[in-house]
Amino acid sequence: MSEDIMPLPHFLLMIAAVIMAAALTIWATLSAGVPLVALALIALTGAAVLHLSMRDHEG
Repeated sequence: MSEDIMPLPHFLLMIAAVIMAAALTIWATLSAGVPLVALALIALTGAAVLHLSMRDHEG
């Protein structure tokens, strides 16, 4: 059986891109004057909405 495995350099580049995007988002938000607590509440609300929308509605 052959599995499609992501090459290590691609995986590490993907992780670096996600970290850079998160840092850029936090920097831009704080530069715009949005309090860190508000950013945290927005992130938690988004995570909760995503979690609830992905739930299995069986039984």
